[in-house]
Amino acid sequence: MSEQSFHHNTYISVFTWRYGSPQMRHVWSEENKRRLMRQVWIALARAQEEAGLVTAAQVADLEAHADQIDIPRAQEIERETRHDVMAEIRAFAEQCPVGGRIIHWGATSADVNDNVYALRIHASLDRLLDGMRDLLLTLSEKIRQTAAWPVMAHTHIQPAEPTTLGYRFAVYAQDLWHDWQTLSHLKQTMKGKGFKGAVGTQASYKQILKDTGVSALEMDQRAMEFLGIKGFPIATQTYSRQQDLRLMNGLAGLASSLHKFALDFRILQSPPFGEWAEPFGKGQVGSSAMPFKRNPINTENICSLARYVASLPAVAWDNASQAILERSLDDSANRRIFIAEGFLATEEILRRTLRIIKGMVLHDEGMKRNMATYGPFAASEKVLMALVQQGGSRQDGHEWLREASLKAWTAVQRGQPNPLIELLASDERLLNYLESSEIREMMQADGHTGTAAERALNFALMIENEI
Repeated sequence: MSEQSFHHNTYISVFTWRYGSPQMRHVWSEENKRRLMRQVWIALARAQEEAGLVTAAQVADLEAHADQIDIPRAQEIERETRHDVMAEIRAFAEQCPVGGRIIHWGATSADVNDNVYALRIHASLDRLLDGMRDLLLTLSEKIRQTAAWPVMAHTHIQPAEPTTLGYRFAVYAQDLWHDWQTLSHLKQTMKGKGFKGAVGTQASYKQILKDTGVSALEMDQRAMEFLGIKGFPIATQTYSRQQDLRLMNGLAGLASSLHKFALDFRILQSPPFGEWAEPFGKGQVGSSAMPFKRNPINTENICSLARYVASLPAVAWDNASQAILERSLDDSANRRIFIAEGFLATEEILRRTLRIIKGMVLHDEGMKRNMATYGPFAASEKVLMALVQQGGSRQDGHEWLREASLKAWTAVQRGQPNPLIELLASDERLLNYLESSEIREMMQADGHTGTAAERALNFALMIENEI
């Protein structure tokens, strides 16, 4: 199927062609959905064959026609029946002269649809987890390369104390590691409805299995084994919509982590910081009006899509909390939209993040400039500690450092080099306790990064060992 097998003369979703991979779009395609519906019916028929309810020839007939999807014919039937599952049953049955009559025997629509959703969610989580593995390993490599690179840390978007670039990458990696664990757990626990019938009691299956020696529960478990997923032990007409809520919260959590990275990137790419830059193509245009612009369009795109993903748990919450008694259909239309789009949007921001990290430009001169400008303010803390150790008053020393810092800030705001080192190294009050050379050495902020490099490297090693 072509990546752009659609027409531009009608409304199409941006997820049809702009965002998401062809592979993820295929998972959520109509063709794949209908093929999986047929796999569910075949799994049910195979379990019923083992119970002696249907023949091997009937099952073989269904299997022989499983891939002959005929969407136009099913849509033609749906215009008459106003029921999409019934339309696909009839379209399938028309192709199966031997087995057609036993398709969907004992089942209700949600026995099919909810198992199909579970199969597609499993496949989608596999794609996301593969992408997250690549991203975490790429971040681990960045951590190793930059573990000891001193950079200014910022709190309240104001210069604070030095950290290391590798430690900053480790902060992002740690959030993503927890997202990896969350989504891995979701995949391990993601279940289909199973085969429970109209309101979940298995009454229809118990009736047709009477005198076979096979229970409805055994048939249910066997059919799910054929599908390769587990079913809920308890279900109403549908599986619990709390599962969708857990899923969307997991996707929103990943989107939140990627949003923070992208937002930080946008800040660090701005000229006043000038430390990072997105990869920029030779022919890439930053602005239609301003030819000089190098806008952070990829990280802005990540933030934009992440906000959309963050909105989706609210819809899932409504579906879960308002699933009246054993079933209401007011979740059906929105689930056709938000589950697929949630995966497509999340995959897109994951793919973009990976491309950005692999191709990002690190401006060493910008990092050094910011360290030279703001690092001395943080390093002055070491002077105060040493002053007290040599018998000086902490309170007096604090005031001397504050006075010098205010003078230095004024110079920096005027665009001048930071004079704080010289101010302190020549302050006679400080020189009563410390040598000028000692003060100059202590005012070098590059080494004032504590255990950041060591812990960042340890975290990178953990990722590589456990991913």
